[in-house]
Amino acid sequence: MVMNDCGTFAVKKIDRTREGSDQVFERELEILGSIKHINLVNLRGYCRLPIAKLLIYDYLAMGSLDDFLHGDVSEDRALNWNARLRIAIGSARGLAYLHHDCSPKIVHRDIKSSNILLDENLEPHVSDFGLAKLLVDEDAHVTTVVAGTFGYLAPEYLQSGRATEKSDVYSFGVLLLELVTGKRPTDPSFVKRGLNVVGWMNTLLRENRLEDVVDKRCTDAEAETVEVLIEIAARCTDANPDDRAVNAAGVAVLGARGHVSLSQ
Repeated sequence: MVMNDCGTFAVKKIDRTREGSDQVFERELEILGSIKHINLVNLRGYCRLPIAKLLIYDYLAMGSLDDFLHGDVSEDRALNWNARLRIAIGSARGLAYLHHDCSPKIVHRDIKSSNILLDENLEPHVSDFGLAKLLVDEDAHVTTVVAGTFGYLAPEYLQSGRATEKSDVYSFGVLLLELVTGKRPTDPSFVKRGLNVVGWMNTLLRENRLEDVVDKRCTDAEAETVEVLIEIAARCTDANPDDRAVNAAGVAVLGARGHVSLSQ
């Protein structure tokens, strides 16, 4: 293992006995070694052991977005509306970088709140994309056993097992709704009505009950920005993959309207 500095790091273990693990390890090193973005978790080094291989990442002490939204968080640490907007925008930037600025392009396949890690400034960093499949060209898709987390998965991905940028965008739209509502995608209040968070949102929008969508802990939420974020989420989770918003477009909408102070 080669490290240029001291500090605290996170370690991801890959079992050496796992079939294909050598190829997985080499592929992840090749990809991650070249990826640097403020909203992605950076690979810092690696280590080979007799029984395992270790990947060394930056450690983000604040934990995950899932911890803040669904964990036992004190009132003074609850995410206000501006923080949620910043997390939405930063996460979108990280995902857009994977989709549009990496060569080959990277499909994450498991966008969810526990894979959005936060630093001390609550800046988001997309994690766990190292084992993602790759898009060689814009017409390529990944055919595999469905990976990911129930509630975030696009309908066509569940049916076909083909992960694309569009299925990532759907998962990102679900993440936006999670930020707005403060509820998990498979919250029991949805399930007992035969819905997920996307179906629940669409029902409330049809009934013009926007105020019931927002997390009650977000007392500083502004109606205009709530509408913008929900509009983007709705476009991202369109049932037709071809009609889904491009992830970067959502960033442009929020940034251009000056709804939150952005930094790069």
